[in-house]
Amino acid sequence: MPSQRPLPAHGGLGGSLRQLSFGPEYARRLDIFAHNLAQAQQLEEEDLGTAEFGVTPFSDLTEEEFGRLYGHRRMDGEAPKVGREVGSEEWGESVPPTCDWRKLDGVISSVKKQESCSCCWAMAAAGNIEALWGIKYRQSVELSVQELLDCGRCGDGCRGGFVWDAFITVLNNSGLASEKDYPFQGQVKPHRCLAKKHKKVAWIQDFIMLPDNEQKIAWYLATQGPITVTINMKLLKLYKKGVIEATPTSCDPFLVDHSVLLVGFGKSESVADRRAGAAGAQPQSRRSIPFWILKNSWGTKWGEKGYFRLYRGNNTCGITKYPLTARVDQPAKKRPVSCPP
Repeated sequence: MPSQRPLPAHGGLGGSLRQLSFGPEYARRLDIFAHNLAQAQQLEEEDLGTAEFGVTPFSDLTEEEFGRLYGHRRMDGEAPKVGREVGSEEWGESVPPTCDWRKLDGVISSVKKQESCSCCWAMAAAGNIEALWGIKYRQSVELSVQELLDCGRCGDGCRGGFVWDAFITVLNNSGLASEKDYPFQGQVKPHRCLAKKHKKVAWIQDFIMLPDNEQKIAWYLATQGPITVTINMKLLKLYKKGVIEATPTSCDPFLVDHSVLLVGFGKSESVADRRAGAAGAQPQSRRSIPFWILKNSWGTKWGEKGYFRLYRGNNTCGITKYPLTARVDQPAKKRPVSCPP
């Protein structure tokens, strides 16, 4: 009888497949892994930026498995008329060359790991409120994603949702509890909302949709704070590091399915131009690449310690489709009312 050994702990499904011995499923996973490895090589050849693709925690997952577990319901239409759009009178003009909110203590919380719960939308929303609260009140907070999952009336818990669902839940619950008091479980049980049992530590007054303009998004990010965006996550599955510069063909900007937190922007050092040989590009030419910095919710062993970078300037992977942010505010103090004598 041939010896058996367990498959290394599965990263893509958070260990839910258990450890596999040699057999049909093991062979199937190896085939998927080999296919993904070939795909990673192709993606790197096609990328116009500095991105590197290869073995990641998701290398033994099919596209369907990956999409079901780590994205949310695909958005291919218009957002509902919720929140408030920013008026033209609110925009400034000057945008700094770089911005990175991670460098300010108490603003960006630790990178979370959503495991097999499709709650990127809730984690992005919580991260947005945490950052804005830290900037405005100089108070570091980590907020309860689980409350957003358990108590939301619009989202669908671990089966997906949208960032505005989370903001509506915060408004309906008159605030949000801390992660410490109401910790993340990675699953949702029916009729389990415990919002009333825990003290609120952050509040919002409303939420707004920004224009689909990267210059205005950069200005708002630099002057107000981090913003949630929803992108096409197709290229993230096998991403390791660098700046992703995709075309609309390789990453459709109209089909977005993953929400993340936009925390900064910058420009790379001069690098060899991968576009060399293409129309208009000079062989051996070099260039600097403008990029966005985004915080993901797949743990620190993915990407650039949990972060990734996208090319800034051509709506890469649909980053301008749904730029959404809350506006934080402490609740108004209730004044006692009495009948005059």
